[in-house]
Amino acid sequence: MTGIAAPRMRGGPMPSIAPSDRLTHVELTWVEKQIEYWIRFGDHAQETILDRRRRVLSFRPGTVFAFVRWASNDFGTIISRIDIVRAVQPGEAYQTLPFVRPGGDILLKIESWPKVERVLQLIDVIEAMTLDPAAAAPDYWRHVHNRLTAGHEPRSYTRAQHEAWLKRRRIAP
Repeated sequence: MTGIAAPRMRGGPMPSIAPSDRLTHVELTWVEKQIEYWIRFGDHAQETILDRRRRVLSFRPGTVFAFVRWASNDFGTIISRIDIVRAVQPGEAYQTLPFVRPGGDILLKIESWPKVERVLQLIDVIEAMTLDPAAAAPDYWRHVHNRLTAGHEPRSYTRAQHEAWLKRRRIAP
């Protein structure tokens, strides 16, 4: 790989935003038909434009977002991945993830285009139910991760499951 993608494809250092803030920062890059990193869902708290190809979206603790990464070279796709992540509180344990600082609670981590496409379809189904995928039960995203990783079809998210999640969240400390 050469050109603009070489240093960033290995997850090199991300430009400093504000090291002491409480936000989770995600660097997005868009170089048409080469590197396309985007947020599929999730409400960001702030946006910092670095240049015409890169920007950083920042998420408040507790926010769930879907981070999609796709890249190709002269021979075809080299990465196709989706991660559904919950932004963490300062001091809370987290997993690291390229282009995400400091990291987050990874609810789903899927690679390969057929599986990524299936996750995107499941997100579309949730949105068709007029629900925000970021508000879906975290256990559902873990279920989707486990089923797709094992090569099985995940169950669909239901309105009853969503209502149960909302009630559980209200009574949990």
